[in-house]
Amino acid sequence: MKRIGVLLAGIVYLSGCRIEPPGPVRHETQSIDRDDAERVRVDLEMGAGNLRIGSNTGKLLRADFTYNVPSWRPEIRYSSAAGHGNLSIRQPESSRTNLGHTEYEWDLDLNREVPLELRLHFGAGEARLNLGDLSLRDVDVEMGVGKLDLDLRGGPQKSYDVRIRGGVGEATVRLPSNVGVSADVQGGLGEIHATGFRREGNRYFNDAYSTAKTTIHLDVQGGVGEIRLILS
Repeated sequence: MKRIGVLLAGIVYLSGCRIEPPGPVRHETQSIDRDDAERVRVDLEMGAGNLRIGSNTGKLLRADFTYNVPSWRPEIRYSSAAGHGNLSIRQPESSRTNLGHTEYEWDLDLNREVPLELRLHFGAGEARLNLGDLSLRDVDVEMGVGKLDLDLRGGPQKSYDVRIRGGVGEATVRLPSNVGVSADVQGGLGEIHATGFRREGNRYFNDAYSTAKTTIHLDVQGGVGEIRLILS
């Protein structure tokens, strides 16, 4: 065991990494007031952890963070000009090696009235995205390994596109049946469950698609192990 410990220390030293053991669990709440931006792009970059997004705020953003690795304290930036806003939240990059049990959670609420373009880069973990009450204009999700639950049920006033990329272990997408829905599903996929849809090749449509004025177009590509499309 002593030799193993020496070897591990040598590897860490030679790789230029420092060991950062987890510390006490920290909880932080931050918020950003809504300004006069008519459209906001939201960029989220999270390496690994648990992510939840909802719409229960009158501010532009209300965020609760839980973490026990000090260098993982989320970085938030917001700027706006000429009616366009840019909001970013990211997990800082670190050259440190973390040994032991880590906790990392983001609990975010976004304003439901401001039109949003959402970009999510998510490495591993579990993401629960309740986006149906937001004023979405575009959604782009890139995930590594984990579980995605994407809830788009609501009454969108504008049509929008949703893209899902990467090696998601399991993805569930909940869609409203009262708007048109089309889904292109292809790539290195496992099982596909799409109850209530009609299929034409790799495309799936709901009954409202041919007559609805508002549509959601879903595009899923990559190594998703299993995907469920649920209408309600």
